[in-house]
Amino acid sequence: MANTSGTAPFFLGIDVGGTNVKAGVVDNTGLSLSKVSLPTEASKGPLVGVENIGRAGELALKEAGLALTDVAGVGLATPGTMDIPAGMLLDPPNLPGWNNFPIEQKVAERLELPTVLQNDANAAAYGEFWAGAAREASSLVFWTLGTGIGCGIIIGDTIIEGAHSHGAECGHIIIEMTNGRRCDTGQYGTLEAYAGAKGLLRRCQEALDAGQPSALRDRLAAGAELTPLLIAQLAELGDDLALGLVLDTARYLGIGTTTLMHTIDPQMVLFGGAMTFGGGAHPLGRRFLEEIRAEVQKRAFPVPAAKTKIDFASLGGDAGYIGAAGCARLRFKRW
Repeated sequence: MANTSGTAPFFLGIDVGGTNVKAGVVDNTGLSLSKVSLPTEASKGPLVGVENIGRAGELALKEAGLALTDVAGVGLATPGTMDIPAGMLLDPPNLPGWNNFPIEQKVAERLELPTVLQNDANAAAYGEFWAGAAREASSLVFWTLGTGIGCGIIIGDTIIEGAHSHGAECGHIIIEMTNGRRCDTGQYGTLEAYAGAKGLLRRCQEALDAGQPSALRDRLAAGAELTPLLIAQLAELGDDLALGLVLDTARYLGIGTTTLMHTIDPQMVLFGGAMTFGGGAHPLGRRFLEEIRAEVQKRAFPVPAAKTKIDFASLGGDAGYIGAAGCARLRFKRW
């Protein structure tokens, strides 16, 4: 029996990570009607993973009070690398052993529903564009800040996938050409190498090794683990090194943002993910965002600098499955 609390048609969005699968039913307006999470068990291989994906989808449908026949399609968001038109995972670092795997076809067979594959950062960007902080915008650059840096670009309801399914991999734009830091991809001088969580920790450790004074040293000596959260906590307490690291991260992101503004001229730029230092709800997060904005003001052309809205995302960890459902809505167009 169909759920009467949402607006049909309904879509099932599934966001597959290396640790967990998130799934939810989303209605035609972007309203989430359910949300569940199950372990991916990625190390057990793609067939076990597909079974867990299927179970998560079924549980999300049950929670929403819907049957498979009530759903117009499935949107499936996964980490890259991938061939989006072919529905194939190629060599996903977060899903080791899932190489050259036809995940779109396998999930479609498991759930017996039409399914569309999308890169997870692209899906999260579309979630914010369709149902989140950018829902009034006509174009969007969305940065996801975490261990690495993901990005999604939406222009006029079109997700920029690129000719080879590598569109919007903007965490790997080059911001330093001379003696650039090495990224985990093997590239040098990338934005991710400087502003991703791993880059932040490396910069911090180098500063401590060089003898810069900081209360971080005492915390580490007492057994604390060096993490972005620890750096944020010390930054909040006014530690000069910790605060400087946070603000330098913002400046690097301002440089990357300016590059995309000069390339795409988006109406809005949003920041989400785990490393937003508390986001808009926290003083450190607000200062972080203001530093990004200040760097853009210094570097961007005057008109986009004045008119581009730069802010935090609003959907949090739900952006992936909501955006995946939106991708199914785009593909299967039943409204």
